[in-house]
Amino acid sequence: MRIRVFVQERLDLLTKITLAADADQDLEHLKQRYELILQAMGEGVYGLNERGLTTFVNKAAEDMTGWPAQDLLGKVVHDFHHHTKVDGSPYPSRECPIYQTLQDGIGRHVDHEVFWRKDGTRFPVEYISTAIVRAGRIIGAVIVFKDISERRESEQRLQLALQQVEQLKEQLQAENRYLMDEIREEYNFSNLIGQSPSLKHILSQIEHVAPTLASVLIQGESGTGKELIARAIHDASDRKDRPLVKVNCGAITPSLVESELFGHEKGAFTGALQKRLGRFELAHGGTLFLDEVGELPLDIQVKLLRVLQEGEFERVGSSATRQVDVRIIAATNRPIQGMIERGEFRSDLYYRLSVFPIQVPSLRQRQEDIPLLAEHTLRRLNQKIGKKFTAISNATLKRFKTYHWPGNIRELQNVIERAAIVGSPPELDVTSLPGLAVNSDSEAQVKTAALDSFPTDGDIPENTAPVTLLTLVEVERQHIIRALEHTNWIIAGKLGAAEMLGMPPSTLRSRMKKLDIVRA
Repeated sequence: MRIRVFVQERLDLLTKITLAADADQDLEHLKQRYELILQAMGEGVYGLNERGLTTFVNKAAEDMTGWPAQDLLGKVVHDFHHHTKVDGSPYPSRECPIYQTLQDGIGRHVDHEVFWRKDGTRFPVEYISTAIVRAGRIIGAVIVFKDISERRESEQRLQLALQQVEQLKEQLQAENRYLMDEIREEYNFSNLIGQSPSLKHILSQIEHVAPTLASVLIQGESGTGKELIARAIHDASDRKDRPLVKVNCGAITPSLVESELFGHEKGAFTGALQKRLGRFELAHGGTLFLDEVGELPLDIQVKLLRVLQEGEFERVGSSATRQVDVRIIAATNRPIQGMIERGEFRSDLYYRLSVFPIQVPSLRQRQEDIPLLAEHTLRRLNQKIGKKFTAISNATLKRFKTYHWPGNIRELQNVIERAAIVGSPPELDVTSLPGLAVNSDSEAQVKTAALDSFPTDGDIPENTAPVTLLTLVEVERQHIIRALEHTNWIIAGKLGAAEMLGMPPSTLRSRMKKLDIVRA
């Protein structure tokens, strides 16, 4: 607006100069006076005659473009400093707003073009071209322009700041949603429960690795509390004030794993209706827990390796590289070494993840912890289901210690919860539940249960054929198949086989893959 007013105020000056050139020599001093005023201006000024040739160049124009007046006077100034567009394409003078003003007399205001200096560099410019009219005829034009580099830089800085504010806003919103989900989620334990030597060894490892930035690989059977150990590491680290973001790699559709980890731009793929931050961005400054990392596809393993090595990634649908500061804790119940040998897991990624490996013992290796775990679970269940159990019967605890617990702590919790739902206080007894009337020998348990339906030795006829028993693996396989058939092969959800078997859907899928279970 200021430059418009300025041009309007000074237009008469240049008009008088142009007219004075055709008038009596007595007006020469008036022309010089006006030229001095224009030379003192901070904006660049060009005067053109009706043919588009340059008649006037002030000092500010010379300083900004590097072209001296003697090089421009009597020539088409467009060919010197306005010959090329911002994108580098040619800019014919017939398309130039300045020369269009000479044709139609309409003034133009432009702020999205550049002028080129004599040394080949360029600068963003804002200019106004105004026709000089005498007796209804266009006899020339005046161009007033200024370098707006500083303004453009300020606009870019402001735009960048606004983008950063928007990114932080999106991240905070996403973190809030994630943390609310975490708050609503009911964790198994508030801390690690037990006094066994194997658990004390785990606690010692946590104490040593937590203050570092080393990647941790937690290995152990399903249901042993690997996530709980990851949380303990995070809570004892310097990143405890930032979120621990969890990703269950086995529960995500392979085609969506990349988007889940790294985020995506709007329109990156069908269904990407808006931009989404990935788990790596959510975990910036904190810890990312990759549960069941062995389920990651090989192509995603390559990209994960890059993040571990260089701390950078791209969102799906974007070529912009983003930096991220994330500590990685991974967990798996699969034998990674065997997967490496079969080409299912990258060895270089394994060595990056397992800077500090932790092997979690199974529940049958911590039998002395079973009473403590059971009592802790019962106390939490009293609050959850509104009953007031005071203890677990000695017979039940004895039975718990002799059971082999293939589902580990998660199975123990499920057994206690089922018993608490149907039982009556004050003492919890689970002897009436099926599947627990077994011996201590882990291999003999299923065999003993199967033999319960057979007659005793004294009752077996002499010609009776010997009983052929299935292996534990085959029993497990058939049991899973029966559950899948009962649920019409639905794995997840309230009516799925995983819920019926008391295990996460990802674990069931892993067992199905290991046992080669496919729908016929």
